[in-house]
Amino acid sequence: MIRIGLTSFNEHSSLTGKKTSSLYEYAGYLPLVELDTNYYGITKKSSVENWLTQVPEDFRFVVKLYAGFTGQAKWQDNYSSMSEMQEHFLETMKPMIESGKLFCFLAQFPAQFKCTKENVAYLEILRGLFPELPVAVELRDYSWYAKEFVEKTRQLMRTLDFSLVMVDEPQLPDTVPLDSTVTNKNFSLFRFHGRNQAYWNDRTGDWRKKRTLYRYNETELKELGNKVRQAAEESAEVGVIFNNNSGGDAADNAMQLKKILQLDYEGLNPSQIDLF
Repeated sequence: MIRIGLTSFNEHSSLTGKKTSSLYEYAGYLPLVELDTNYYGITKKSSVENWLTQVPEDFRFVVKLYAGFTGQAKWQDNYSSMSEMQEHFLETMKPMIESGKLFCFLAQFPAQFKCTKENVAYLEILRGLFPELPVAVELRDYSWYAKEFVEKTRQLMRTLDFSLVMVDEPQLPDTVPLDSTVTNKNFSLFRFHGRNQAYWNDRTGDWRKKRTLYRYNETELKELGNKVRQAAEESAEVGVIFNNNSGGDAADNAMQLKKILQLDYEGLNPSQIDLF
């Protein structure tokens, strides 16, 4: 099963024809979405319950972990212990976990999270915080993929039952390669950030809106599609998330890849056209 989706559901006008769309409307076109809401602060359980009412049975969610789990926020500012943070997060996400609609949690680590003994130990702690739950780990520093460490990185992911995120991003000296090695036979996750080299490491101005400004061409999508197919031969489920949306390109690229892979999703929500 290959599911294609986008980061967020409300900003893809080329998909739904609306400037801002609801999750219900989004779920009429694609069967997967990545939600980053919890990254900035753990949401309310009622919000999670509301999401579940808007999607069909076969829809799935990729949920980014709160930044406190990946060292990008000081959890001490809001919690007395890491265990308290974990308990709050899992209680909030309980309806989604129990519904079976969780594709995975996403632990996106920053480039500062390098391949060190301390960080390997922390990954072991992270697995202990989410026992028996699907967790995908995105590593953004090249040190994990250096020739002398890359196989150890893969083996660590297998040992901890993590799915190592297959990342496509601009190829620069400090960025990570697209490693399509499957480390979890239950599920794999691709994240496509685009290949905008000029702005990837630029932190001036409104840089967040520039770094994913990229539209994949047909040749690039066919190459990526081949890697998705290969992963699908080794994983029970594969998720593909397009994050190249600074210029609104993600939805068009997602639908192009869907056509390339000849995917036909049944059981989606009815779109407006379907209602007439």
